[in-house]
Amino acid sequence: MPPGAPVATTATAGGGLIETAGIEIIGESERTAKPRDLFWPWFAANVSVFGMSYGSYLLGFGISFWQATIVALIGIPISFALCGLVAIAGKRGSAPTMVLSRAAFGVHGQKVPGVVSWLTSIGWETSLAITAVLATATVLRTLGLASGGVVTVIAAILIALLIVTASVLGYHTIMKLQSVLTWATGAMTIMFMILTIPHIDMAAVVAAPSGPPQAMIGALVMVMTGFGLGWINIAADWSRYQKRSTSDGKIVAWNTIGGAAAPMVLVIFGLLLAGSDPALSEAIANDPIGALISILPIWALIPFWIVAVLTLVSGAVLGIYSSGLTLLSLGIDIPRPAAAAIDGVILTIGTIWVAFFASSFIGPFQSFLITLGVPIASWAGILIADVLTRRADYDEAALFDPAGRYGAFDWASLITMAVTSILGWGLVVNSFAEDAPWNNWQGYLLEPLGLGTFVEDPAGSYWDGNWAYANLGVLLALVLSFLVTLVARRGKIRRQEQGAVARGEAVLSAD
Repeated sequence: MPPGAPVATTATAGGGLIETAGIEIIGESERTAKPRDLFWPWFAANVSVFGMSYGSYLLGFGISFWQATIVALIGIPISFALCGLVAIAGKRGSAPTMVLSRAAFGVHGQKVPGVVSWLTSIGWETSLAITAVLATATVLRTLGLASGGVVTVIAAILIALLIVTASVLGYHTIMKLQSVLTWATGAMTIMFMILTIPHIDMAAVVAAPSGPPQAMIGALVMVMTGFGLGWINIAADWSRYQKRSTSDGKIVAWNTIGGAAAPMVLVIFGLLLAGSDPALSEAIANDPIGALISILPIWALIPFWIVAVLTLVSGAVLGIYSSGLTLLSLGIDIPRPAAAAIDGVILTIGTIWVAFFASSFIGPFQSFLITLGVPIASWAGILIADVLTRRADYDEAALFDPAGRYGAFDWASLITMAVTSILGWGLVVNSFAEDAPWNNWQGYLLEPLGLGTFVEDPAGSYWDGNWAYANLGVLLALVLSFLVTLVARRGKIRRQEQGAVARGEAVLSAD
């Protein structure tokens, strides 16, 4: 291990349950995970019936069932394959994603995307928690057991407690938990599908007219952002316990299979349900899981609700665990369990606020996804290009040293992220102006480029033009930042790696 790199010599306190490793480098003796182990966290976090709600979201773009199916089959695996590329950095450097990203942005410069990443993780975990709370309220109300604000608060606290407890315990406990949840939730999801097949009306499903290609692009961006790109900023957190000798291809493959397998099936089934019942599709906007649970027979509500909540919790656990690591990477000097607990408090407050004051769930949620999706896509493009360009492992000591080879600030990456984000925000619009008016500033490049026209209407303002709702800004930020980084930083990366070889040879000569 290079001198100067903080190393976690033991991952758990005294061999106990709580992971003590924070953002330190994982010691070689602790790196015992196998590539197939990556299947469990990604599958368990994405097997939730929440994925079925995307059937309603995709059809909302005005596309047909077949168009939406193509979007799901293309966008979901591609988005998780991108996660797999980021995960390669984890096995090369044995550190959390936002620490490894310092190689591309500089030790201090990384704090810029780090803040965006932290906000994204907090938003995702809160979204999953509130979905679980709303589902709980729906089930209890349907069964006539309880209702009202007190029930909502109690449900929010209990669900947050589950999430925080697992996150505080850390990596090893989470991996064991996810492997168990995979089997339980997978079985219950299959049961849900069998029980709801009678609700499918194929004649109504296939009768929906096709939409323009631009609408398909918008749906593609939304599904990529909602699945793989929503997790990409934490992808290396789960591969840092992999052996250095592990194949890059296996890392990518198991991330992709684990993350994409369930959502592809769930989204297509959700398309069948939403396309069969417009009332169900509309209800999903306010309470995704609760709406889906409402079509089950009474006897199935309790067992399915338990499993549905656990799957949402499993996804939130990944988010809050990683958001705690991101908080530490920003320079907050506290133990990792404490960082997870702090994020848990924020999650609880956010969940209660949304449950009481947000009139619509999907509006603010999608608006949130697209807004933070632009800079996250830009960051992902930069880091993926950095990972694919590098041929050697990271200089782990330099990841913690502003005077090291990665420097304090990498201005090429920071400027690239800033410019592509500004361009990207100009090419996305807030589709939910009434539910999330704080996002109405976007889309400022559409009219100058002739891609859309903003129409003031007393009944509700809107954008006119097929490209306006295609969310081109996310794709632009991802692709442009990737291409710029490949060209602009290749030489610098090669010089960094030549220095690594020279230092290694010097050490060998000294020995």
